[in-house]
Amino acid sequence: MPGTIDIEALCHAKGLRITEQRRVIARVLSEARDHPDVEELHRRASAVDKGISIATVYRTVRLFEEAGILERHDFRDGRSRYEPTPDEHHDHLIDIETGNVIEFHDADLEKLQNAIAERLGFRLVDHRLELYGVPQKDGAKGRA
Repeated sequence: MPGTIDIEALCHAKGLRITEQRRVIARVLSEARDHPDVEELHRRASAVDKGISIATVYRTVRLFEEAGILERHDFRDGRSRYEPTPDEHHDHLIDIETGNVIEFHDADLEKLQNAIAERLGFRLVDHRLELYGVPQKDGAKGRA
């Protein structure tokens, strides 16, 4: 994932009231190097503060998402997963065998998407790309 994002600082900047439990959840999200779902966030947060309920985690991620601090993803595994709203655009490649998510940015792909939108009479203002795959077993990794 790109550099660490300070969720607590973003909460303060957006004027959100930061309780101690929200602070713990914000810290867990800031330290995450993956795209955890609510259950995983609860597991990590309750390791810090046993008093944090799963309902508190659900309410907090909803609040952070509504404030534009978190992005929710559905990577076709039946779980909503979260990441801090990135400063720079990136896309995702999901390993369907393990559920691992690889973030990437490809300038040529961005140009192609803009060209397609333009050819169809649109100016692209946003997009989300998710690729799903399995690791190559034949050593062909990286070949185009």
